[in-house]
Amino acid sequence: DKVQSRLAQAMLSINAAHGFDYGKGFNGVNLKGSEMNDAFVKNEDKITTKTNRSGGIQGGISNGEDIYFRVLFKPVATISKKQQTVDIHSKEIELEARGRHDPCVLGRAVPIVEAMAAITLLDLYLLSKANKAL
Repeated sequence: DKVQSRLAQAMLSINAAHGFDYGKGFNGVNLKGSEMNDAFVKNEDKITTKTNRSGGIQGGISNGEDIYFRVLFKPVATISKKQQTVDIHSKEIELEARGRHDPCVLGRAVPIVEAMAAITLLDLYLLSKANKAL
């Protein structure tokens, strides 16, 4: 139930979502540990991180910085172009999709991702409050 695992689960449950990373994400593999480190500093009257390479998540919990992540969406595969496939009798056929299919999920993806993130973070917050009450 780490923050990043719950966010990943929520984001990857969205139709057409195929990837998730947070902070430096997959780009972090090219960095040294010292370059990935988010040093804590005193900023006026509060403690913050000098950078936010971790995307606001360290050790599975929020460190108080902005949480940021990316979700990869695959292109829509149902297109009007004829495609090779196999029918239920294992016979090779050519399939041509009919009907209305949107060529891009992007217009809907952003508000859905934002809503899923809000629901997930609120759920984690409420769980933390319930655990303290026990």
